[in-house]
Amino acid sequence: MNLLAPLSHAFFVNALLAGTAIAAACGLVGYFLVLRAQVFTSDALSHVAFTGALAALAFGLNPLIGLFTATIAVALLMGVLGRRGQADDVVIGNIFAWILGLGVFFLTLYTTSRSTANGSAGVTVLFGSIFGISAAQARLAALIGAIVCLLLLAIARPLLCASLDPAVAAARGIPVRFLGFAFLALAGACTAEATQAVGALLLLGLAAAPAGAAHRLTTRPYRALALSAALAVSAMWAGLGLSYAVPVLPPSFAILAVTTTSYALVLGGTAKSRTPRSRAALPEAG
Repeated sequence: MNLLAPLSHAFFVNALLAGTAIAAACGLVGYFLVLRAQVFTSDALSHVAFTGALAALAFGLNPLIGLFTATIAVALLMGVLGRRGQADDVVIGNIFAWILGLGVFFLTLYTTSRSTANGSAGVTVLFGSIFGISAAQARLAALIGAIVCLLLLAIARPLLCASLDPAVAAARGIPVRFLGFAFLALAGACTAEATQAVGALLLLGLAAAPAGAAHRLTTRPYRALALSAALAVSAMWAGLGLSYAVPVLPPSFAILAVTTTSYALVLGGTAKSRTPRSRAALPEAG
């Protein structure tokens, strides 16, 4: 099989362009989600993305408007209701339940009033349709993904300090609360953009699995940050290639299958390698 054959198809090139930027953004944002113990935030925002897109569709608007407005607004709301601009599980759980209820309402409204115009839109939001995006959509996705990456890298150093020890960071004059809001806004934007690739239901895997694997492979934060992005991009490329080679596999499933398998391999490998060392490191009695 010619490995360059997929590049002769415009739909694959568009998916590769958009997917690379989206995966890189998910890898970077995902690492801080894992580091800050906010993975549940990503799960909640993925459902917010679904509700926002359906709300826009129900009112005859572009679903992207609903995606970005809802995810960023709710992400900031989580920060307001949480502590130090960081959402906690109680806040996320309550918003989660409220958003799911709104999602049911907008789904009913959309299917009874406007679904005849685009009956597959709801399914697309849930499961993604990266092979169906146009060249213009791919360029926009790449631009947004690049902006998210650049903004996150710009605040990475103070955000890292604020994530590891908020009290010390605040004592040093680092704006911990502002950084928390900025990160949540970036997480919301990343969620909205990634929904186009893997869908709202499967988005958590692309944000959490590469970051979780990187977190286990190295304790150096900047190396882990780069590794998380690299693993996410690699999984995107492998998933797209696998879906192209085996058309029966949806691209979103193939991408998530690669990320999950990679994390499982890393989990198994690090568990085996750490056990002997951890036992050897125990101090002797007496």
